[in-house]
Amino acid sequence: MRLLLARHGQTAWNAGRRFQGGSDVGLSDVGRAQAAALGRAVHARPLAAAYVSPMRRAVETAEIALTGTGIPLVPFEELRELSLGEWEGRTVDEVRALEGDPYAAWVRAPLDCPPPGGEPLPAVCARVLRAVERIDAAHPNGADVLVVAHGGVISVYLCHLLGLSFNHLWRLRLDNGSLTIARPPRLVRVNDTTHLPAVPRRAWFEAAPVAPGEAAP
Repeated sequence: MRLLLARHGQTAWNAGRRFQGGSDVGLSDVGRAQAAALGRAVHARPLAAAYVSPMRRAVETAEIALTGTGIPLVPFEELRELSLGEWEGRTVDEVRALEGDPYAAWVRAPLDCPPPGGEPLPAVCARVLRAVERIDAAHPNGADVLVVAHGGVISVYLCHLLGLSFNHLWRLRLDNGSLTIARPPRLVRVNDTTHLPAVPRRAWFEAAPVAPGEAAP
């Protein structure tokens, strides 16, 4: 099985550097254009199926990307974005202004310094692995499978594949509309955005610092 892991297109909250997590936010106009571009990138592949987070931004991305293909979307609750607890709905600047700048601590060590009330990263990993196991069982013959999900969820899975501590989570950059490819347990490509319009062309491993409120959950 080859997993084509797509991060959903941009939302207004992404653009405004506002934490989303479990909040159900739809795509912006930019996000819809990114979803259409993602569709052009995956249409050339013989997709056997498409699995999607049930959250609106992921479903909208998948629906746009797969327009005209006839491939049904299969929602998996396990693929929904990780909860960011009390930070959801706040901007990065608002969280930075809290006593002790908990945002900076979270970026450095998200496993050790989670948001208050946030979902533990090991629990996120456990549910994502359950989803991957279900997908793998449904496609034993090495098929290409599209999975449309979220920056946090995909990053947690990549840490698992690479054997990294979840404290390294935000060293992985995953842009809106990007495509990451894995043949479990092998990682093939990370954050391919070459199909996206008006975005700097980048692919493979890019360890640039990232503001998770904008480019992750």
